[in-house]
Amino acid sequence: MPKSKKVNESITIMTEMVMPNDTNTLGNLMGGNLMRMMDVVGAICAQKHSNRIVVTASVDNVSFVNPIPLGNVVTLEAKITRSFTSSMEVVVTVFSENIPAGIRMNTNQAFLTFVAVDQSGRPIEVPVSVPETPEEVNFYEGALRRRQLRLVLAGRMKPEEATELKAIFGM
Repeated sequence: MPKSKKVNESITIMTEMVMPNDTNTLGNLMGGNLMRMMDVVGAICAQKHSNRIVVTASVDNVSFVNPIPLGNVVTLEAKITRSFTSSMEVVVTVFSENIPAGIRMNTNQAFLTFVAVDQSGRPIEVPVSVPETPEEVNFYEGALRRRQLRLVLAGRMKPEEATELKAIFGM
């Protein structure tokens, strides 16, 4: 397995049209259906980076900024932001497009964490992620803070151990 991989080697894009069975009573894509799509595209991205089976460890806050109406095309773009020992943070950005009207808008963005596992389901080491663009570097630099916040909120890290958060909260 390679010791490192560039972020752009695992970028994953998924596109689907919102059909009647995907919508709520207001004619918009149901939030749960969108979260499922985000999990799938994020997992594919993490698998491409790690060349391993992956499991979802966490999903950060998902805010529904704009509704996605029936007939619109949904495009989900997933990128590794940073890899750790066996886990990978993936950012998934969602766009909604009304193709006939020529309107495309960002509707959501969330960070998901995946853990690479072996055939027995035990965590396994993943390649180091190598950011190249300014956006990739920005995501990479913020990933440790987001990871520590996740761990503190999950009770898996004591707040005083979260070195990256001390500067933010003046601890």
